Amino acid sequence: MKKTPAKTTSAKEAVAKKTAKKTASAAKAAVPAKATESAEKAAPAKRAASAKKAAPAKTAAPAKTTPAKTATAKSAAAKTVPKKATAKKAAAGRAAAEKPVAAWKPESRTALVRRARRIDRELAEVYPYAHPELDFENPFQLLVATVLSAQTTDLRVNQTTPTLFAKYPTPEELAEANPEEVEEILRPCGFFRAKTKSVIGLSKGLVESFGGEVPGRLEDLVKLPGVGRKTAFVVLGNAFGRPGITVDTHFQRLVRRWRWTEETEPDKIEAAVGALFPKSEWTDLSHHVIWHGRRMCHARKPACGVCPIAPLCPAYGEGETDPEKAKKLLKYEKGGFPGQRLKPPQAYLDAGGRPAPPLGAVSGT
Repeated sequence: MKKTPAKTTSAKEAVAKKTAKKTASAAKAAVPAKATESAEKAAPAKRAASAKKAAPAKTAAPAKTTPAKTATAKSAAAKTVPKKATAKKAAAGRAAAEKPVAAWKPESRTALVRRARRIDRELAEVYPYAHPELDFENPFQLLVATVLSAQTTDLRVNQTTPTLFAKYPTPEELAEANPEEVEEILRPCGFFRAKTKSVIGLSKGLVESFGGEVPGRLEDLVKLPGVGRKTAFVVLGNAFGRPGITVDTHFQRLVRRWRWTEETEPDKIEAAVGALFPKSEWTDLSHHVIWHGRRMCHARKPACGVCPIAPLCPAYGEGETDPEKAKKLLKYEKGGFPGQRLKPPQAYLDAGGRPAPPLGAVSGT
């Protein structure tokens, strides 16, 4: 009877051990299952993480492709840009053909002299009858008319001086004239008060200093009231046959337009242009340039399309280049209209020129 509890106890221990083993085995078995479950549950997370990591890689691949596409787009744009650039160049080329001022290349002193003299020769053929466009019969009349021509046209002066010289034919008579009467005569010329003072003053100077005679020297002429170098050279060149360059507004404009000089002051322009030509040609040169400026090479709209010196002109294209339109811009005899003198030289009439009408008949140009 005492052995039974021991056996029972042993049996119980054996059962307990077996149960512990089974529990441990179940636990071990459970662990892999849980691990598997965790792994299975973690798998989507890992796949998601992998997907996230892979996403940049996939995105990076297009990033490599994007520059390629961008490069293609750039190359396409680059192909387009040259077309625009070509169009711009073509437009610039047309502009240069029409107005080749900027394209005019610098020239040597020798080339400038040759071009300037060739221009003068060409103009001499176009205006073989060029002459001073002020009516005069003696040096005194030319001197007075030249002073009156400031800020007005030679035509207007020529329409005014017949009355003036009919009443005051000599320096002595004009020196003693009533200023108010002279002003009334000179009113059509503009600035008539200042001009009246000048012509009466120079007449007195001629009487007092030169015995009523117009001097034939530059240094004497410029001492008279209202007489500058331009006026003096007009008188010397056309009344005394002594060469001189007349730098009026037309002359200044054209020689700068032709790039004979960049000077702006009359005295410096005179010196610069005079150095390009023999002194014997100065007077005729002045006529050619001034005539061309009045008839064809206007200040605002030159008639480039009919200009005989277009190939020699750096400013070609500043004006109208269409020949038919350019013809309509011509003035005086070149445009079929009367000239500026009421009594022009016979050579001018023989060349087809027409004399200007008296004051009041038509307005001058």
